[in-house]
Amino acid sequence: MIPYGHHDINQDDIAAVVAVLKSDFLTQGPQVPAFESAVAQKVGAAHAVAVNSATSALHIACLALGLGPGDRLWTSPITFVASANCALYCGASVDFVDIDPKTFNIDPVALEAKLIAAKVAGTLPKVVVPVALCGQSADLKAIRVLADRFGFFILEDASHGIGARYDGNYMGDGRYADITVFSFHPVKIISTAEGGMATTNDPVLARRMQILRSHGITREQHEMTHESDGAWYYQQVDLGYNYRMTELQAALGISQMSRLDEFVSARADRARSYDQALADLALRLPYQAPMTASSWHLYVIQLADASRHRAVFDALRADGIGVNLHYIPVHLQPYYLAKGFTKGDFPMAEDYYARSISIPLFSHITDAQLQAVVDAVKKHVGV
Repeated sequence: MIPYGHHDINQDDIAAVVAVLKSDFLTQGPQVPAFESAVAQKVGAAHAVAVNSATSALHIACLALGLGPGDRLWTSPITFVASANCALYCGASVDFVDIDPKTFNIDPVALEAKLIAAKVAGTLPKVVVPVALCGQSADLKAIRVLADRFGFFILEDASHGIGARYDGNYMGDGRYADITVFSFHPVKIISTAEGGMATTNDPVLARRMQILRSHGITREQHEMTHESDGAWYYQQVDLGYNYRMTELQAALGISQMSRLDEFVSARADRARSYDQALADLALRLPYQAPMTASSWHLYVIQLADASRHRAVFDALRADGIGVNLHYIPVHLQPYYLAKGFTKGDFPMAEDYYARSISIPLFSHITDAQLQAVVDAVKKHVGV
């Protein structure tokens, strides 16, 4: 089976992890801050906060932005459930904004219309989470204009997007988003096995996330309520969590970062090969919006005939092509249906779900594997 995604580990990565195993620190050592520095410098952000998953990063980012009971978070229905669940962890409520059918990301036009209605109703969101689906940025410039107009924070879920560019710069540089979150799961652009990172240009937000990721504890005198009792002393100043990244994960991340541009370039090259090979089929191929350069975490094809969706998906799997579907609209999950959402709420997202298939794409996919995917798609889709 050719998987839809796969990590790319070399001998340098292995050596970096082994070196940590032989060192004095397996956690809370020098590798995590070094990894944070590497990511911040690469994307052009002032601060980066490493955690054990992108889900954890979304959670503490919401808390740092002050999201809580009585507040609202809006996001895309086409995303992994974590983009919505992070609001519920904070006691806030969740709503969704339908997608642009070309980019699969939040539609700024739909967002503006919903914000206008919410202002009248007194139900404006505190946080909006644009998702960079497949590694392509949402239209952050347009969303920033709306954020300034309606007074919400932008928490960019770029779990798919490290190494991608928007408006000429790397995603995560903080020009438009208050906080950006990346994922380092094994199928993402770079991997730390499990892990995530939040970048921001706001030192207050960065420090709050640092405290929240480690039990709400500080050893900094200026953050304590009274003078320290001694060199051993610390204070819990907030209700935090054990969301720390290990030294092993960080060392792997540092090593992987040295090949980030190589990974993205290879994925983009393979995406172009798919574009050319599948151009004449009864498919909608991925669209790249102006001002964006995707990291190509996913390559999503859409069937012109939605009635054949499951049959084509099953046939490709039967032929050894490890296709997947990213994602089931979050509002159609049983947990969210029980909260009052219903089929038909977000028609563009539901149409996306009815047609979409993620075909294999990773940096080291071979010519033979790619050709096998193309042949199978041609066999089962047709012109």
